[in-house]
Amino acid sequence: MESTSQATAGHAVFETVIGFMGIAWSEAGLTRLCLPQRNRDAVERRLLHHAGIAASSARPQWVTELIAAIQAYAAGEDVDFSGVPVDLTGVDDFRLAIYDAARKLAFGETTTYGELAKRAGHAGLARETGAALGANPVPLVIPCHRILAAGGKIGGFSAPGGSTTKEKMLAMEGVRVGPPPPAQVSFGF
Repeated sequence: MESTSQATAGHAVFETVIGFMGIAWSEAGLTRLCLPQRNRDAVERRLLHHAGIAASSARPQWVTELIAAIQAYAAGEDVDFSGVPVDLTGVDDFRLAIYDAARKLAFGETTTYGELAKRAGHAGLARETGAALGANPVPLVIPCHRILAAGGKIGGFSAPGGSTTKEKMLAMEGVRVGPPPPAQVSFGF
């Protein structure tokens, strides 16, 4: 009897209009997502360093669909990643609660670290929430870019490009962060 080969774990690097991105998965779901970088090798190295899983040509259907959804997001489309299975094995209960609350934020919706902590049942733990999001293994699917510092400031971002990448991702979703544009000046005549 011949067995069919189904990839239960693997990783893939793919091109989007904003750069090369990569994902790694297990039998249970997505385990890692690398945000855009300029070259394929940099993403490949990050995935191998963190996931240690070989690239796989055989992909579960949800992985193929996720890659297409990420490419659509990168092209500026409103994509909902809330149904993507995520494997957070080994993640503590606090981070799981924070990640779960963050996944409820829709495309273009933002909140603050303090408010997210409150929504997750951990009011007053804004700094710890920031640290948890800084360790997020699957940004975009767990949309940590949608969490802002107090006062609507951009806050930190641990992905390549730092807060500039965060600001660009928010802009793709129609969110403007930073000081308001200057008021129109009178013409003086």
